[in-house]
Amino acid sequence: MKTNRIAKQLLKEVQLTPTDLARLALETIESLGDMAQNLPRLELISILRRTLQEGVAALKAATQTVPLQEAAWASVEARRDLRPASRRDLRHFARRILRVPGAAGLPLRAITAAQCKHILNAAFGSSPSAYTKGRAILHSIFAYGMRQEWCDANPVARIDVPKVREQVIRPLEPRQVETLKATAELPEFSDMRLSLRLMLYGGLRPAEVSRLNESDFNWDDGQVIVRPTTSKTGGGRAVPLRGMQGVRKKDRIIPRDWQRRWRALRDAAGFRGAWVPDVCRHTFATYHAAHFRNLPELQLEMGHRDTSLLRSRYMVPALRKDAAAFWQGAGD
Repeated sequence: MKTNRIAKQLLKEVQLTPTDLARLALETIESLGDMAQNLPRLELISILRRTLQEGVAALKAATQTVPLQEAAWASVEARRDLRPASRRDLRHFARRILRVPGAAGLPLRAITAAQCKHILNAAFGSSPSAYTKGRAILHSIFAYGMRQEWCDANPVARIDVPKVREQVIRPLEPRQVETLKATAELPEFSDMRLSLRLMLYGGLRPAEVSRLNESDFNWDDGQVIVRPTTSKTGGGRAVPLRGMQGVRKKDRIIPRDWQRRWRALRDAAGFRGAWVPDVCRHTFATYHAAHFRNLPELQLEMGHRDTSLLRSRYMVPALRKDAAAFWQGAGD
């Protein structure tokens, strides 16, 4: 009787009865199964205490989380090493994810794979390539959250990456190349003559050209250095300076408002609304392969780790006469 009075007194502050405790203890023992069967009293108390302690730790961990919105912007802020353009791109995709109704306030730890798939479909469902990139960014948000112990798993890992069918990009025809070059010879486009030849005869990406500095050019050796901080993939490379005979020293410049000037040149050449991104790079690769037939050299100049991407994406059949005309034009 005295034991019961003491038990009731201890439980008074938590408003539990001995019957409540007995029921909880029996439910725990049943859940433990064989682990708690036929144990001596002290051993049974020990395993119940351990179960209680680990359960409390798990419950505390389960409640330690942040909303998706907070995790998204924290992960963006943590990637300060990215180039400004890449950070703008990252923020843009994060905003699209968070604009999905109801997504921003979801607790990171509680978000399921099904909810992630709904968010991706709502934000990027109309474009397979945007969906793939959005998936990668959402995956990185959860990966950052796991490092901060805001969640225990990455539900995005359970979502398949959609297969994106690469569009065949046909090279510019020789006459189109000549039209671009002739437009660049106009006085109002003298600041774009160097840039155009770097893309056509060096295979540089537009963004890479826009990031070049004067120190990247070695005119004596006839090379331009695409540094890791400049390239798309983070790998540096040296590219021969071809087709520069028509570029005077005073025109060896990269304009500051490069994107606007490049768009103006294309529009003036008659490509308004009909321009394929990176077509100059594809033109370079296609005619280089057809004319020189040296894939290892082309691979190095393109900055690829091997020739597989050249074969799968850049190897569009081209007439030898078109390739010859293209490279003959590099000597103009």
